[in-house]
Amino acid sequence: MGSKNIKVMIGSLIIVGAIVYFGFAGYEEGRSYYKTIGELSEMGDDAYEKRIRVAGIVSEGSIQRQGDEILFQIEQDDLKLSVLYTGTRPVPDTFKDGAEALCDGHYKPDGTFEATQIQAKCASKYEAEYGTTQAES
Repeated sequence: MGSKNIKVMIGSLIIVGAIVYFGFAGYEEGRSYYKTIGELSEMGDDAYEKRIRVAGIVSEGSIQRQGDEILFQIEQDDLKLSVLYTGTRPVPDTFKDGAEALCDGHYKPDGTFEATQIQAKCASKYEAEYGTTQAES
């Protein structure tokens, strides 16, 4: 084998190795664990190391906008969790008091959940009224 072939082979191995490394690193970062508010508090120190998704109903009157950040609380089974949204995307139009919010981010040792993504829906807006069918509403 000539030195040119060895250089090409080494370069190819480096490229393949980088692709495998970044693919695995991206997969690990993209993986989120869905937890309830109760399960999150029971995780202990493990909760601080993982990317987590937690859902709940936005507490009435809890939304506070502070510059680019939004501080609010979500509720689930009589438990509350303070959430600080630090993401770069605007929050959905359906994000308001009483809406269901799915927050993706990291749990902090101070008991605050730092969300980098929020999905929200106002379930009552899309549900059929009692006694009607979907086609009638």
